[in-house]
Amino acid sequence: MSEPVSTLRPLKGIGLSALGYGLFSVQDATVKWLVAGYAVPQILFTRSLVIVVIALLIGGRRNIAALAQSRNKGALALRSFLILVAWLSYYNAARSLGLAQLTTLYYAAPIIVVILSVVLLKEVVSPARWLAVAAGFGGVALAADPHGAIDLVPACLALFAACCWGLSIILVRLINRSDTTTNQMIVINTLFAAACAPMLLWYWKTPDPFSLALMLILGVAGGLGQFFLYEGFRFAPASALAPIEYTGLVWACLYGYVIWGDIPRVTVFAGAALIVGSSLTLVLFERRRAAAALRPPAEHGSI
Repeated sequence: MSEPVSTLRPLKGIGLSALGYGLFSVQDATVKWLVAGYAVPQILFTRSLVIVVIALLIGGRRNIAALAQSRNKGALALRSFLILVAWLSYYNAARSLGLAQLTTLYYAAPIIVVILSVVLLKEVVSPARWLAVAAGFGGVALAADPHGAIDLVPACLALFAACCWGLSIILVRLINRSDTTTNQMIVINTLFAAACAPMLLWYWKTPDPFSLALMLILGVAGGLGQFFLYEGFRFAPASALAPIEYTGLVWACLYGYVIWGDIPRVTVFAGAALIVGSSLTLVLFERRRAAAALRPPAEHGSI
């Protein structure tokens, strides 16, 4: 007998978000490739335009009418601003911090998401979710192996980026109650493009065919990543999906090896194992929790 649809909802959300974070890792690897020769505003502008086109293709004309009737225009604008600030803060911090330090500080975001889900969304966070978050962050810290003195200002920028991203994730959950995923993509990326457009007067550099292809790949990966992540929040609570963000480190290590020949240290494999293990444990817990909720009262031990 097939499993009831309601049992599969949290698992579907986890699967969609994992796919989204995997695509975001493709995006990060592509950005790392492009920033060597192009300014961040130009990269972000091109990426945003491609994502708007993807959203229009997915949602069709009905998106425009639905967007005009949206009751969350303020929340959509705020989320756009938060993500833009997170991007700028993160990449400015990256100029001064080592990758290990930067990664560890930024991956405070899932912890922030869980805390905000309790404060703002009134979600009840189970011990298993707290454990998955803690274990995932431990895996990141182990894999990143941060050491040495940290510059205070760049470190604060990285943590500020994590806070902005965490709050933006909470807003996804709130906005999803009335707005479509594609509408969110259109608003956020249109505002991104508008914010970056004036800076192109100083930063524009005509891309060669290979770089242009990379920018298109960046937009496709970013657009589909956003779509799958936002859809994931329709099926599972924010606190359940927060630990899945840590899986991005596993993909980052893989792409680093395939593209740049970076050979991970033993601690990276150990940390990745901890991240994957915590995520799989969370999936198992959510599966059992959903199945238990569907059992008749007698099976729960009621008299």
